[in-house]
Amino acid sequence: MEVKIKKLNPNAVIPSYAKSGDAGMDLVATTIISDTPEQITYGMGIALEIPEGFVGLIFPRSSVRKTGLDLSNSVGVIDSGYRGELQATFNKVFGGDRFYDETKNTEDTSNNFYKVGDRIAQIMIIPYPPIEFIESEELSNTERGEGGFGSTGK
Repeated sequence: MEVKIKKLNPNAVIPSYAKSGDAGMDLVATTIISDTPEQITYGMGIALEIPEGFVGLIFPRSSVRKTGLDLSNSVGVIDSGYRGELQATFNKVFGGDRFYDETKNTEDTSNNFYKVGDRIAQIMIIPYPPIEFIESEELSNTERGEGGFGSTGK
């Protein structure tokens, strides 16, 4: 599938797969848009024309565990109508004024944040079906039923 991409920054890097068979393409930071004690927002210097019927999903890279950061919205959703710069905001979980949670990371990652030029996230562009909700008085029965939040015992 072809997706149009526009460089908004001369240092922008076109997303690519690191290895054959990878699902996500790496995104590289070109700028720091905002940096506060609580959060840091990176710009990727690119805009996409995602085809209708598809969505871009931005996930953190596994390298995020080596930083004091968590992607603030867990997964970024880039709708097909969006034409602005791809950005990612990270919470400074272990640095800044935030509490250091040793159960999440045992390494000292305070202020070990991504820098401009680093691969900071990954994007997947996937199709989605159009959904039409149909209001109903009854739903089908399942083994799980209404159990949630660990009700399966695992």
